[in-house]
Amino acid sequence: MELGGSAARLGCAVAMCGLVLAGCTSGGDGPGRPAASAKSDGTAGTSPSPTAVVDADPARLPRTRDQAAALVRGIMPGPSAFGSGTVRREPYESDPRRWAVLGDSCVWEQRALPDDVLASLTRHYEIPARGGRGPLRLSAVVTVHRSAEQADWENAEVLEEMMRCPSQLLRPGEVLRDLTDVPNALGDSGNGFADDVLAESGTYTGDDVGGPHPYVWEQTRIGQFTLAVSARGAKGWTRRGLLELLREPHATMRGSLRGAIERRTPTGSVPPPATGTDVPKTTGPAASEGGHR
Repeated sequence: MELGGSAARLGCAVAMCGLVLAGCTSGGDGPGRPAASAKSDGTAGTSPSPTAVVDADPARLPRTRDQAAALVRGIMPGPSAFGSGTVRREPYESDPRRWAVLGDSCVWEQRALPDDVLASLTRHYEIPARGGRGPLRLSAVVTVHRSAEQADWENAEVLEEMMRCPSQLLRPGEVLRDLTDVPNALGDSGNGFADDVLAESGTYTGDDVGGPHPYVWEQTRIGQFTLAVSARGAKGWTRRGLLELLREPHATMRGSLRGAIERRTPTGSVPPPATGTDVPKTTGPAASEGGHR
């Protein structure tokens, strides 16, 4: 994909969905959710998926659901990636055969994976209440599409979801509101580590934690893969603090993916420089404190 092409696709998706919302598909899993592909007929994406930020070896890219599931489990972080004291939240892992989709009524629901998705897994974590702070709920998700184009459409649909449903019911008693998304393509606003980055921010209200509290989500796309982390705030947590907490686990996930798919460097040769783990600078309402599900 040409540099900036994804940004153009995202912009077109916003314009198209603004005109014909009924014709736009949606999908996801609230915090940490992947979005269902707009191109889910299963007929495309059988060729290797290019990425501009990783010298991917076609032989190391997954082509079957079993291969993709094994790769995903190797990328997913454990609780310790989010800092000491972080524990598993039940249910810890999603059903790998299903993912959450944002329905017409702006309520998240579980559905079977579409044909264009090889694998998708979400893990849930929590930092228990302590020191005057309420319990912080975290998630991470990795999704493997059959092609980079289908993964690109996933990002475009996130913007459609935000326009269609600025308030979303995660589950009974848990609501996201005032959602704002900021996209950055490779080369934009300091993004030198992913083909695309999406940052979403908003507020989270839960029956057990009150609110509104800050909510952040960030997703990166590298070729046919999307990797996301999210945090739903509670008393005592700031938006900036949530972003700082998510930065390292997200970078670790990208590094693990790179190690799994990158072309092996011949002995004695100089490896390509790392793409870095800096979080891109966003603009607009989510500047310096964006995020996503």
